[in-house]
Amino acid sequence: MPKPLDPEIKKQLAARVNYYREMGIYDFYRRPVQSRSEEEGMEIVAHVPAEVLQPATAVAAGMSAAGKRMPAAEDSSRQVAQKKPVVADQPMAGDLPADGLPTIKDKPAALTLIREDIGDCTRCRLHSGRTKLVFGVGNVNADIMFVGEGPGADEDQQGEPFVGRAGQLLNNMISAMGIKREDVYIANVVKCRPPGNRTPEKDECDTCSPFLMRQIDVIRPKVIVALGAVAAKNLLAINDSMANLRGQWYDFRGSKLAVTYHPAYLLRDPRQKKEAWKDLQMVMKFLGMQPPAKPAAE
Repeated sequence: MPKPLDPEIKKQLAARVNYYREMGIYDFYRRPVQSRSEEEGMEIVAHVPAEVLQPATAVAAGMSAAGKRMPAAEDSSRQVAQKKPVVADQPMAGDLPADGLPTIKDKPAALTLIREDIGDCTRCRLHSGRTKLVFGVGNVNADIMFVGEGPGADEDQQGEPFVGRAGQLLNNMISAMGIKREDVYIANVVKCRPPGNRTPEKDECDTCSPFLMRQIDVIRPKVIVALGAVAAKNLLAINDSMANLRGQWYDFRGSKLAVTYHPAYLLRDPRQKKEAWKDLQMVMKFLGMQPPAKPAAE
């Protein structure tokens, strides 16, 4: 009989499986992993999903995207999904880094799969008033990811986050850091505009935020900047004041997370722009960035 797997290998495999289960993926296939143990004389085989972030894998296992068991009436669709062939160019997880989360080799394809999983979403009440769903935009290899609260009127019309007045201010904040909007990735906790731009409610955030977590896991930024209290509290699951949340680092899904004011709040209270700049300077220092030099006075 073969000897038991090394405890460290078992730990890595468990981390991999748990990661996919958190994303609602329950169907796995067998794929050989890199090495052969000379001492044990056996091939180490890991169970990994056939299609990373692919909704059909969850369906094939009789699970919804949220990981809940489907009713028996959906058996026919489950049988169809089971016969779906593996697509060779689907984004696959690479080796597990130190934090235990797999990297994604084809990030654009992985994000496309998440967007397809969201579909024409009707999971919460916010869908009834939206014009366009606002998924996210930016550099898939960004070092910095900004996460806001939810779309406003301009974002709802254009289907892109932070394109209104608050978006213009965010662009200025990004430029002050010496980079461009195209260098970062931007998303929101909820992807549909709340009526009258009200604060999204907890159940709405809870319904939508798992898709944001999957986006974060694909982008794998070095730094996440939570814009405003709603984003900070939902990401960190901490109910605290902005004064206490700001000015420190949080470990979050393999990234560092910092909290600053939402640009919309800064438009209402410009006095806090200096405080927000302090937060961005903290981010810049961590990443080794230098602000652009000011032009010499004529």
